[in-house]
Amino acid sequence: MRQIIIIGSGPAGYTAAIYASRANLAPLLIASSVEAGGELMKTTEVDNFPGFAQGIQGPELMMQMQAQAERFGTEIVLDDVVSLELEGQVKRVTLGNGDVHEALAVIFATGSAYRTLGLEDETRLSGHGVSWCATCDGFFFRQKTIAVVGGGDSAMEEATFLTRFADKVYVIHRKDSLRASKAMQDRAFADPKIEFLWNKTVEHIYGDELVTGVGLVDTVDGTETTLDLSGVFVAIGADPRTHLVHGQLDLNPDGTIAVAGRSSKTNLPGVFAAGDVIDPTYRQAVTAAGSGTVAALDAEHYLAALPKDLVAAATQPEPAATLA
Repeated sequence: MRQIIIIGSGPAGYTAAIYASRANLAPLLIASSVEAGGELMKTTEVDNFPGFAQGIQGPELMMQMQAQAERFGTEIVLDDVVSLELEGQVKRVTLGNGDVHEALAVIFATGSAYRTLGLEDETRLSGHGVSWCATCDGFFFRQKTIAVVGGGDSAMEEATFLTRFADKVYVIHRKDSLRASKAMQDRAFADPKIEFLWNKTVEHIYGDELVTGVGLVDTVDGTETTLDLSGVFVAIGADPRTHLVHGQLDLNPDGTIAVAGRSSKTNLPGVFAAGDVIDPTYRQAVTAAGSGTVAALDAEHYLAALPKDLVAAATQPEPAATLA
């Protein structure tokens, strides 16, 4: 039995592991068999994570976080969690290979997945002109012509933010009206850099190594047009990865895991949540990392309050080597 298991390997999961392992909790981190490192593994330049003055590639940042967690004793397993038993003092985590791990505390940091358009070229050109995060990538489109796909608050916010950098921002929406709040609509309509393309869907994204344009289909008459662009920002929402905890953890109306105040505490004792899975608003690597810190500290305090004999039964880290 472990003291703590961390599920998820993005900035929240790895930061939680760094703090937990430094507290001698000997965490086991389940990193996924195919999505280890989270969404940043699909990102090229990361210029807004503190401490990297010249920027850093997304995959390299995650590898450094992993190495830092392992340096302090985190054990990492590349497999997928298929089921969880979170009630009771001992939590059980079942993996795809059939292994069952037990722990006194669990940190759930599985993140969220941006909704995609479902186009093959969208995947191929991800990080090469296709993005899901204006805050992350807007800087790279200075004096360019770009488009935002979507009609909600997030799309209006992305479009307005991107006008700081781009010369022209098209908003492509499949209907003739927006679902965004009136305030967000008014702000976007008033921006001279933003132009709306109504009743249009993106059916193709063109470009060899970088995005050069999109193919549009009119939802009313079916006509097809092309639009020259340097970037496409997809802003049609994101879904927190919570399917494993449905029926066990309380969720908010937006689908994120409910936690108590500014803590990481869920409705079940000994179960904590961190990162994008509790955050529908900011969804940044640095905020996820801070959330992972909170979860690790909450878990540490929870374990410290448990009966000593119960904690003693959990796996203890190997004693540190001493210098002669």
